[in-house]
Parts: sequence; C-alpha cells; structure tokens
Amino acid sequence: MTKKMLCWLGLLMGASLASAKPVFTGPDLSGVYDCKGQDDHEGPYSGTVTLERVPAQSVQQYGAYNFKLDVPGYGSYPGQAAAKGTQMAIHFALTDPSTKDYGTGIASFKKNKRGKWTFSKFYYEPEFKGGNHGMEDCTQR
Repeated sequence: MTKKMLCWLGLLMGASLASAKPVFTGPDLSGVYDCKGQDDHEGPYSGTVTLERVPAQSVQQYGAYNFKLDVPGYGSYPGQAAAKGTQMAIHFALTDPSTKDYGTGIASFKKNKRGKWTFSKFYYEPEFKGGNHGMEDCTQR
C-alpha cells in the first residue's frame, strides 16, 4: 500500500469512529407498571403505565422512552419521556384533546426488595380544569 492510500484509509477509519453513536449505559426502565395515584381534582385512581425505551434515541446515561398511561374510566394518555439515570421527565396527553387533560411529570425510580423498578411521579397539568397536579406511585409487573 502506498503512503497516500494509508493516509486515506486512516482518514476513513477515523471518520467512521468519530461518527459512531455512544452506547446506552443507563438503566433500562422499560416495562409495564401498576399505578395508584391521587389527582387534585379527580381524587384517587388506578392505572397502568407502559414504558418502552427507544434504542435509536438512547445514548450514554440518557434514555428516550415512549410513555402511555391507561386509566379505566378516563382513557389513554400517550406521551414521551426522557431519563437521565433514574430520573425521568414525562409529557402526556389524554387522547381526547377537548378536555385539555395533558401535562408534564417528573419521576424518580428505584428497585424494590423483589428487584422490580418502582417510581414516584409528580405531575402538573396547566389547563385541566383551571390547573391541576397529582402524585402517582407505580410498581413494575
């Protein structure tokens, strides 16, 4: 191989290494969770949260997730979430937009004695019934 070819080969190899995506190193919080919540306007409720990590958008300690909360009698709240380690920001919205039942939450995850993920979430809804908030505690199935 000529010196010029080796130089081009080195440039090509360096370029491919530089463009390589960093590997996801955070905890995978994906799963189905059983939840109990307390809504400031609606009172106590139960629901199911499904978290699905999006591998193509999860890098280093940062995880990207599809989020969905299903609450019997109220409906589905699809959304998305972004995590850094065991802290997660969540945006969600009821599928019926006329209710203005949408908001943002922050959740903290930890493992219980059975090795299952649990999280506690505080959420804020700026327009639902003049403004609303609530708390949710969830355990992975």
